[in-house]
Amino acid sequence: MSLEIKVPTVGESITEVTLAQWLKQDGDYVEMDENIAELESDKATFELPAEKAGVLKIIAQEGDTLEIGAVVCTIEDGEAPASGAEKPVAEAPAKQESSAPTQDASENPDSYAAGTASPAAAKILREKGIDASTIKGTGKDGRITKEDAEKAQSVPAAPKTDSKPAASAATAAPAVAGARNERREKMTSLRKTIAKRLVSVKNETAMLTTFNEVNMQPIMDLRAKYKDSFKEKHGIGLGFMSFFTKAVTTALKEWPAVNARIEENELVYSDFADISIAVSAPKGLVVPVIRNADAMSLHEIEKAIAALAGKARDNKLTIEEMTGGTFTITNGGVFGSMMSTPIINAPQSAILGMHNIIQRPVAENGQVVIRPMMYIALSYDHRVIDGRESVSFLVRVKQLLEDPARLLLEV
Repeated sequence: MSLEIKVPTVGESITEVTLAQWLKQDGDYVEMDENIAELESDKATFELPAEKAGVLKIIAQEGDTLEIGAVVCTIEDGEAPASGAEKPVAEAPAKQESSAPTQDASENPDSYAAGTASPAAAKILREKGIDASTIKGTGKDGRITKEDAEKAQSVPAAPKTDSKPAASAATAAPAVAGARNERREKMTSLRKTIAKRLVSVKNETAMLTTFNEVNMQPIMDLRAKYKDSFKEKHGIGLGFMSFFTKAVTTALKEWPAVNARIEENELVYSDFADISIAVSAPKGLVVPVIRNADAMSLHEIEKAIAALAGKARDNKLTIEEMTGGTFTITNGGVFGSMMSTPIINAPQSAILGMHNIIQRPVAENGQVVIRPMMYIALSYDHRVIDGRESVSFLVRVKQLLEDPARLLLEV
């Protein structure tokens, strides 16, 4: 008896997903609750478990867009292979003429026939119009992998013999030296949603950006003095992000409009601070949320950031962990950005951008000194936040960062 495995309901607003990757191959024996595939929605990547033990029969292919409830595969009744037993060998190809010497496929890679491509590779080769029998597979037993298919180039057809004179050199396209390869990739659901949201924010908000700069010397001195004892006591390193998060949550209490959002014809003010932290993940930018960050200490914030960043790198973030948020912090400085205008994370009304730290000459008490300086940028929705509020908020963040004692004394 076979069991159909369907796309599960993963969120109220999600109607379709993309089959990102098969973790098992067609014909494999799988255990109950064993993960067999990765599905990707417009918000997160999650794994599809087997609902019973048996033999996997693949229906959907990698890259397919599937609606909620669509059949992904079936699991047929079958017994687990004996321990140490080898997988059954594929049927041998049709007998060759007696004049051709027999030869093991492992000795002659050219002998692999069409049909040895993985499902994902076969799909790519079909789209490119390439015969699988012309490809040398690098996978086990000569199997054509997805990477082989992506690298494969179609062989141009031989020019036809024609008695007509060739076109003149003047009309021929000029030859260009060097490789000019192109490749096309289908946009993932996550990337399509990111693109749609970014365009929507640019078109539907009155976004402006205000800038300031922060002398990072006080925080750097504080970290250098206490980082060892901080890590020894709390088991986590002391980074810059916890200081910025703490400064932001303090400033939001004083300027609540920066923590507000528009819902239809109403302004919604939150008396809590759920801070979204932009994290670069393998499949794109994700923004997990630290709940009630305003009630956390520095070490609690550091641990929350580390946990969320680790999940982002492993594509383990849940939809709940990326939903909500009242204010966002993004750090382009880790990639070397000197200054930028970050885009608001809708439906929020503001986002703080951090940038790289550069030793620059600044004036202090009438003297020119060298200090580690960082530009900070606040992009905000002018429909919700006025200029006075945005500038005052950013100045307050600057004050708190340049005098970290204020964060502890709340002055």
